[in-house]
Amino acid sequence: MNNIRKIGLTALAGSLMTLGSAVAGEMSVSGGINTTLKFGKPNQGNNTGRSIGTDKDVSFSGGGELDNGTTFSMSTTLYDNYEMSASTTTITTPSLGSFQLGSSTGSASGKYDEEVPQAYEQVSDAKQTMANQVGNFMDNNHIMYTPPALDLMGANIQAHLGYTPAATDAAVSDGGQASYSQEWGAGHEVGVTITYDALKVGIYGSEREALTPNASSGQQISDPFEGAWYVNYSFGPVSIGYTESYMDGGVTQALSSETTTAAKAERTAGGIFTGEQMSIAFNVNDNMSISYTTSDETYDTQDDALTAVTTDDDVTETIDAIQIAYSMGGMSIKAYNMEVSNPDQDDDAADQSITEIALGFAF
Repeated sequence: MNNIRKIGLTALAGSLMTLGSAVAGEMSVSGGINTTLKFGKPNQGNNTGRSIGTDKDVSFSGGGELDNGTTFSMSTTLYDNYEMSASTTTITTPSLGSFQLGSSTGSASGKYDEEVPQAYEQVSDAKQTMANQVGNFMDNNHIMYTPPALDLMGANIQAHLGYTPAATDAAVSDGGQASYSQEWGAGHEVGVTITYDALKVGIYGSEREALTPNASSGQQISDPFEGAWYVNYSFGPVSIGYTESYMDGGVTQALSSETTTAAKAERTAGGIFTGEQMSIAFNVNDNMSISYTTSDETYDTQDDALTAVTTDDDVTETIDAIQIAYSMGGMSIKAYNMEVSNPDQDDDAADQSITEIALGFAF
């Protein structure tokens, strides 16, 4: 009996060794620490007169390769209080492209929103923008397929296709399932980038299914559609970029009470949001860069009778941002100043001025 047991254990150990030889994996940890000083004019929404903040992010990544050349990798990012920010698993085949499964974030939308050159942060860091939210209802558990890139006449063409059965943009814990929603069904997204030398162009669109059109609220009438496109070009140390975004929440203005003198909430306000950003960035040297960005986001009620407003039905929020960044090894000093007029597409809202200075360390 003991001999039989030894033979069985030897066979099991041999099987584990064989499996281990077929999978070579590794693990790494990286992160960053930021201390920020932010200040602006008092009594401006979420802006305080002056405040100090800290931000700590830690990322765990790992992966390996199978005998047939297929690779696998995972990445999980935790922020303050060790809450999950993003978690994705990617399987890359030798000839069929890659498949990414995500929890919380990681959809294709992040590759296309606010894609203009900036020295520090997207303008949505200081003031949430519609452009930053395009397609983010795909951020919960999803699968994204990236086919092999296509080379055509010197241009590199890359597509991204995404699907989620529950496009609710509700955070999902690692290993968890998205909760059933009576309001929202499946979401779909597609994006294409074309790179030719120093020129890069991208276009993206996403849609999710409204399960309760004309619900008791009386506002949802169609499936929401959101999209964006951008073009960036670099020449020497200078980069320029332009992007436009579009958001139609499928809400009828006739059943909404939006006016020009009230803050607008994306996806619940009747009408359509459109935006554009233009940016120029200059790399002074290997360590220092500066940029200027201007952003206009317009809310249009689509109410031709103007029954819901007093004058013009279009209200535009404007953001002008100047940024600078300096790095020295693992240390960086970055800053921005952003001036906001008509925040949240509200004609009566006070202008905002937000300044941030950040000291960061990466490991």
